[in-house]
Amino acid sequence: MATRHLPPQEYESDGDSYKVLDLTEYARRQHWWNRVFAHSSGPIVEKYSVATQIAVGGVSGWCVGFLFQKVRKLAATAVGGGFLLLQMAGDGGYVQINWKRREKDVNKAKGRMKKRANKAAPEVSNVIEAATEFVRQNIVIASGLMGGFLPGLAS
Repeated sequence: MATRHLPPQEYESDGDSYKVLDLTEYARRQHWWNRVFAHSSGPIVEKYSVATQIAVGGVSGWCVGFLFQKVRKLAATAVGGGFLLLQMAGDGGYVQINWKRREKDVNKAKGRMKKRANKAAPEVSNVIEAATEFVRQNIVIASGLMGGFLPGLAS
C-alpha cells in the first residue's frame, strides 16, 4: 500500500477559510494509536469469544441507549420550552415578525442547502460504507450493541 503525502487543502465558506489536515499521517506517527487501531489487528471477531462480544456489545448498547434517552428528553424539553416562551412573547407583543423578510431568508437558505446537499452526498455515503463494513466484520458485537441499545432506550 503506497502512502500519499497530500498537502493540507484549504476551503473557503462564507468568507472564512478552513484548512483540512490529513489525520492518517498523525495516526501513523503515534505508536499507541497503531497498536490499538492498526489495520493489521483484524476484526474483533478473531480476538474474543462470541459470549464476550455479545456481553460487551450489550452493555455498551445499554449505556448508549440510556444516554440517548436522557439527551433526547433534555433536548425535547429545551426545544418545547423555547417554543412556549416564544409564543408567550409573541402574544404579549414583545416579538413581531417581518414575514416578508422571513420568507426571503427561508428561500435563500433553501438555495444554499440544495448547493451543499450535492457536495455532502459523497462524504455521507463514505461514512455509511465504512459503518456497513465495520458491522459486516463485527456482526456479533454489533448485534449485541443493538440488543442492548433498545432496553437502554426503554429504561
